Amino acid sequence: MNYNYPDRNNSTIAIRLMCAIVFLLFAFAWLYFFQSDMMAALQHVLSGGLTRYHRLTYTVIIVAVLVVVQQVCYAVFRLRKRSHALSYLPSMLLLAVISDINADFDLHFSIGAWLWVFPLILVVWIGMAVIARFLQQVEPEREPCGLFSKAMCFNLLFMVLMVLGVALVGNTNAVFHYRMSAEARMVEGNYAAALKTGEKSLESDEHLLMIRMYALSREHLLGERLFTYPITGSSETILPTNGKARLVYYPADSLYRFLGARPAGQMQPMRYLQLLAKRDSTVSRQVADYELCGLLIDKRLDDFVARLKRYYALGDSLSADDLPRHYREALTLYTHLRAHPIMVYHNNVMEEDYANLRTLEKQYADPRERQGNVEEHYRGTYWYYYEYVEQTEV
Repeated sequence: MNYNYPDRNNSTIAIRLMCAIVFLLFAFAWLYFFQSDMMAALQHVLSGGLTRYHRLTYTVIIVAVLVVVQQVCYAVFRLRKRSHALSYLPSMLLLAVISDINADFDLHFSIGAWLWVFPLILVVWIGMAVIARFLQQVEPEREPCGLFSKAMCFNLLFMVLMVLGVALVGNTNAVFHYRMSAEARMVEGNYAAALKTGEKSLESDEHLLMIRMYALSREHLLGERLFTYPITGSSETILPTNGKARLVYYPADSLYRFLGARPAGQMQPMRYLQLLAKRDSTVSRQVADYELCGLLIDKRLDDFVARLKRYYALGDSLSADDLPRHYREALTLYTHLRAHPIMVYHNNVMEEDYANLRTLEKQYADPRERQGNVEEHYRGTYWYYYEYVEQTEV
């Protein structure tokens, strides 16, 4: 018996182990940490809300299925040495397909070009596997397959390329992920965590604005922190009443229940809020703040001041100094912009900050340089939004 040539499977155990580790770590991290909220929303939509996505359980199930697919591919083609990583391509391809979710999947779900790209890639892969199987038969039997061998480097390079391919193909749109993550946190009842999702990013859209406004309202911070987030859209997108902004995962009925009533049909958000205000003699704080913030988003200062006097009864029990931050900023701005204001507001701290803003603006003649410096010091204030942020139509 000849013992000079060990079993071929044993000779590539280091390569098989390294490829398995890379695949398992990437697939688990990709599904558990990056795609879980999107997968949860997808399952919710496809099942009509009948099933719920359990993050760890479904991650383990999906990864296990992908491992079985790889094992089947390996059993069929017995790809070893330099070509072993090729046996992971079908599994990586499946991972890419389930990660490539269109942003409007709740309106119409489609696998798109995968209908013909997927079988095409599989055909090409089979051809590559057959060629690799033939070539490995003529490779030197005792070719090194250790940790730093050429065969190991080749396999790791191919694994890295497949990882990058999945990342490029999968939906990595930051705003879309912020939306799904924020809605998932709201389903859990954790509105504070929803507000932390993407809070440092300057990217947003009308759907994310609506989600954040609702979370802020649930935390009683709508008038305090709204303009610390990027504003996209107008008052027409602050609620899902007209379809211009929508929820995917979180039930809209919970939002309407929080505000007081479900709309009878499609209508503009501000109209819906006005109807709620007319219905009850005492307007709830959440409805009042929604309407006031909608007016601020539209930069309708005169209407804002008129509604503020009604909702907050400034002349009676509430001092103007107790108002939320953005309301104080808006009142300060209004007092300085109007020659004959219907309400004069004065706050020493606000006056000093506003004076510093105007002083800073005068130091720069170039509009872009001026905006850049004002943004650095005053981004997150209503003053910066009113003067420098243009409204976008949806």
